[in-house]
Amino acid sequence: MSTGEKNWKCAKCDKQLVLKNTDFFYLGHKFTYDVLNCPQCGKVLIPKELAEGRMAELEEALEDK
Repeated sequence: MSTGEKNWKCAKCDKQLVLKNTDFFYLGHKFTYDVLNCPQCGKVLIPKELAEGRMAELEEALEDK
């Protein structure tokens, strides 16, 4: 995952984000990706590449069904 190789912190908790296998649900389907999460509040950082790439492709494919 490319997030600019920065040390990302949660704006709410000021905790270092950690890479975690995370489940996403859309239109009754479950998808799992490794993304950065806050260990305290659970907020997720979705990189631009994932949002505009794979997630956008899956969204389009599911909506076409």
